[in-house]
Formats: sequence, structure tokens, C-alpha cells
Amino acid sequence: MSDPSRPEDHRFPCEQCGADLRFDPQQGAMVCDFCGHKEPIEAGPWKGGALREQDFAAAVAGHISEADVIEARISKCPSCGAEITLGDDTHATECPFCATPVVTDTGTHRQIKPRGVLPFAFDERTAHKAMDDWLGRLWFAPNGLKDYARKGRKMDGVYVPYWTFDAETASRYRGEKGTVYYETRTVMRDGKREQVRVAKVRWRSKSGAVARFFDDVLVLGSTSLPKSYTDALQPWDLAALEPYQPNYLSGFRAEAYTVELTDAFTQARAQMDRVIERDVRFDIGGDRQRIHHIETKVSDVTFKHVLLPVWTAAYKYRGQSYRFVVNGRTGQVRGERPWSAGKILVAVVLGLGVAALLGYGYAVSQGGF
Repeated sequence: MSDPSRPEDHRFPCEQCGADLRFDPQQGAMVCDFCGHKEPIEAGPWKGGALREQDFAAAVAGHISEADVIEARISKCPSCGAEITLGDDTHATECPFCATPVVTDTGTHRQIKPRGVLPFAFDERTAHKAMDDWLGRLWFAPNGLKDYARKGRKMDGVYVPYWTFDAETASRYRGEKGTVYYETRTVMRDGKREQVRVAKVRWRSKSGAVARFFDDVLVLGSTSLPKSYTDALQPWDLAALEPYQPNYLSGFRAEAYTVELTDAFTQARAQMDRVIERDVRFDIGGDRQRIHHIETKVSDVTFKHVLLPVWTAAYKYRGQSYRFVVNGRTGQVRGERPWSAGKILVAVVLGLGVAALLGYGYAVSQGGF
């Protein structure tokens, strides 16, 4: 069996024929493509229970046990910057995010071990259909790209790194509560006096406190994909996270995180602050609110490094790269928005023609011809 402390080495020999087993999303088990043998994934640590959180302050201070650290061979894409973990026998590959050839690795990296994994729920064929359906709904996409994509080019199943954060927050604020009222004024319009109602706001000071527990604030641990892509793949069913086992990664690729823990928490705090501001506005009440100051105390911060499933495809068509991603659980698709200049031109010409016909018909009905 593979060493579970090395997530880049995902090889599990079949006990019947010796070929490599892979994780089959449809069956939720390890299968052999040569003899058809199937093996269930054995229960791992914390199986059936909540995943154990890790202490953020201790991790930042460097107090992480060796059991929570892994070493992985990583290959960095020279184009998009993605860092993909490599097996010991892999020396060349293609970036699953932008299709750039990657032929060297950047050495061994020590990283925090994944705590949880959200297994793929469907296979490549289903992911391809989801992408093809999405392309088919794009009116002005080039037909050539659609045909090229439908020829069956392989999609890659990639486990993308994320961080999750839990935290207790207590916030005190100062602000103002605005109440809208109306005054009647007399104004001159076209030489006549008219009565109009004018909205006014009466402000009064307001201070108070709000508290909230944040659970699983999600932050992308990679910079290889645009944030607009990954945001569009949400929501993720994080309640279905399984304790990390390399079995789930067999047959798939895994991306190493490039957003460090402290930087990820900065992003998480920004998400928390937006929610806290909303809570403060609700607490102030009234018709309008002004917030002058919020002071937040954050405590009991914990985190997890988790891997989420994404099917990816990168196509180079007529010198242009197009990237597509599919949520490996829900089938939600996001990708480059291709445009066909020819289709747009035809649509404009047809639109002008329809407008001209409508104008002619209107002129005829008015007796203009």
C-alpha cells in the first residue's frame, strides 16, 4: 500500500491482478479497470464523526506535529502558476488549468496535510456532458470551439485546495439610526403653486454589541483559477466532507495550496467583517444606518485544509486558450466566455433588418407611403 503521509503517491495495487486501483465516483469505491475487482474504502480517522479542527494560533507559531505535515513533489505551471503534486514516476505533465506543458518539478515542499476531502460524485463523461450543455446555451460561442470541445478531449479531475476557518467573534459598535419622515413644501411649477412631500431623515446616536460564531468560512487556497470561477462553483456541501485518505485521490490529480495559512485567514476575516457589518446594521435598525466604528474581538480560531473536487478542461483553439471548470459534486459549470465575431455581426445585421421592416410597416400604417 502507499504511504498515507505522501499524498502524491496514490497507487493502490489490486489484490487480484496487481494493477492500480482508482477511486470510482459512481460506485464510491476503489475499482480495477483490468479485472473489475472492487474494494470499499476502509473507515479512516474520525470516520462518521466531525473532522477535527486545528488550532490557528499554534499553527502560525509553528507548533504543528509531524503527523500533520506532508512532503510532496510539486510541479509549478509556468503560465498560470498552478502547483500540481506529482507521483514519483511522473516527470512531465500538462497543466489541467491552462493546458500548458509542464516538464520539470520545483522540488519537495512541506505543507500542512489535508484534513478533509470531498470526493468526486460523478465521472468524466458526466462532467463532459455538463460542459457541453453549458456551451450549447451560449448563443455567440464559436461553433468551431463547441465542435472541438465535443470531440471528447480528456477532462482532468483535480482536487483543489481550500482552507476553512471557524471563529467566535464579539463586536462593539458606534453609529446612528436614521428614521425617515416627510415634510410638505410649496413649490412653483409652470407658474402654479404645488404641494410636494420631501423625505427627510432624523438621525440619533446608537451603540451596542453583536456576536456571531463563524463556521467553515471557505477560502480558496490556490491562485491558478480566477476567483470569479471558483465563487460561481459554490455552494459546496461541506457537511459531506470525508476524513482525508489518499484512496479518494487515486486516479485524480491534486493541487498544492499556494495561498499560505495567514494570507487565507486575512481573506476569511474580510468575509467575516462583511457579515458583522450586516449584523450591526440590523441591530441598529431604523430606515437607514450610519456606522462610525466597529471593534471586533476574534477568539478560538481553528482551521482545516480541505480538498474539493473540480473537473477541468483547457482548450487551445485558434491560438486562444479557453478554460472550463465543473463542480465535481453538483455539475455547476463556469468557464471562459467565448465570442464569435461572425455570429455577432449576423445578429446585428438581422436586428437592423428587423428594425427597418418594423419602421417601414409603421410608416405604411401612418399613410407615409
